[in-house]
Amino acid sequence: MSLINVNNLTFGYDGSANNIFENVSFNIDTDWKLGLIGRNGKGKTTFLKLLQGQYEYKGTISKNVEVNYFPFEIKDKDRMAIEIVNEIAPMIEDWEIIKEINLLSTDTEILYRNFNLLSGGEQVKILLISLFLKGNNFLLIDEPTNHLDIETRNNLIEYLKRKKGFILVSHDRNFLDKVVDHIISINNSNIEIQQGNFSSWKENKDKQDNFEIVQNEKLIKNINRLELASKNAANWSNTVEKSRYKTNDSESMIDRGYVGHKSAKMMKKSKVIEQRIEKAIDEKSSLLKNIDKNEDLKIIPIESRKSPLIVANNLQVKYDDKEIFSKVSFKINNGERIALVRKKWCWKIKHIKIDYW
Repeated sequence: MSLINVNNLTFGYDGSANNIFENVSFNIDTDWKLGLIGRNGKGKTTFLKLLQGQYEYKGTISKNVEVNYFPFEIKDKDRMAIEIVNEIAPMIEDWEIIKEINLLSTDTEILYRNFNLLSGGEQVKILLISLFLKGNNFLLIDEPTNHLDIETRNNLIEYLKRKKGFILVSHDRNFLDKVVDHIISINNSNIEIQQGNFSSWKENKDKQDNFEIVQNEKLIKNINRLELASKNAANWSNTVEKSRYKTNDSESMIDRGYVGHKSAKMMKKSKVIEQRIEKAIDEKSSLLKNIDKNEDLKIIPIESRKSPLIVANNLQVKYDDKEIFSKVSFKINNGERIALVRKKWCWKIKHIKIDYW
């Protein structure tokens, strides 16, 4: 176990009015399985690049493990997959490689096929096992479920459960829930780390947001009430103060001292209320900083007068020399919702009358 220490990290792009990170400090245990979350544009990709040392920044990021990013580019793809694994993890024996492939519930024959001819999901598996076999490194895994079908995704979940020492970026909440044990969230005003998965983080976030919303509403009401009280006290004080000098008779002279004292007391009360208002405003300004407002998603489909929209008769598809399916016929009518699902080399089009396995 070791730590990645981030101290007073400050970074902003040239020409940008605001920094993406401002004096951010936290520690990461390299045995953790972290899920990195944050809205688009908050700096997830930037943070990963900072950990890799790709940008100049203020502050310090100290670590004693190598940081590796997934996915990464393979320069020469026209060779067997096992050669690529041996290049990335040269000290590993073949039985260790086969063990990792078996953990992904994958046939070991893909190790002896041309990497360039592997499917996207198979290439993902080869690159991931290579990085984990390399050792003494901390992985930055960015959207690994691209190109994966449901079955392969589930295999990857079980595989990552056995591993440790990585940051995982994924828009798949279910995937994060089943894999990570810590969440690092990039918020509007800070970066925070919590133990648990996405669901536990979301529950805590919702509780904090709701608490701040209620407190904010209370403070708004309190500020309005105090402002009215301060205004009334100040007006009363000014009115009374002016009345002291309207008459010069002896009785009024006696009352002036009392009225003046009363006026000064009300003015002092007004100042005290103003201080309470300033304090309430300060408290209010510390709330709602990490609450995001989401616009409603509207999908307006383009309507077509034609039906059916698609007709396929005896459709055949091949991938290189391998036949995916042959002589499948179907039609898709206007207004239907279609799901295309895959299991190994079998395909099925749901929600239409003709199915093919």
